[in-house]
Amino acid sequence: MKESIKQIANNKKAYHDYFVLEEYEAGIELAGTEVKSMRLGQCSVKESWINIHDGEVFINGMHVNPYEKGNIFNKDPLRVRKLLLHKTEIRKLGQKLQEKGLTLIPLSVYFKGSLVKVKVGLCKGKKLYDKRETLARKDQKRDIERELKNRY
Repeated sequence: MKESIKQIANNKKAYHDYFVLEEYEAGIELAGTEVKSMRLGQCSVKESWINIHDGEVFINGMHVNPYEKGNIFNKDPLRVRKLLLHKTEIRKLGQKLQEKGLTLIPLSVYFKGSLVKVKVGLCKGKKLYDKRETLARKDQKRDIERELKNRY
């Protein structure tokens, strides 16, 4: 049986600013009202980043709007949340982060069945000329698609 995937938040800026070398799927530790808020699509990962501390992975700067009916049970919208990965994956990521210029960035947040998952990317920063080249390629591809569409 195939599990349904429902997109909550996407980090388009990450694909613009970084080369994504590898992708990992991680679970996330949330409070009940945060999950309810995410069901309403109240989440943003644009300005967030991920770090490893004492063999555990944490996401910083992820904004989850407080659930409007949550009153006292609501948590801080920008609190640090723990990501759930296997120990071997964390160890492997820790070793790769020692290399110069590599960082962990959340690429998207989504529901997989009833669980909230975060797609984590091991990324290397793009230089300004790389960004220009990517935009130029995208424009060329769009022009080609437009021409093909007009032709037929």
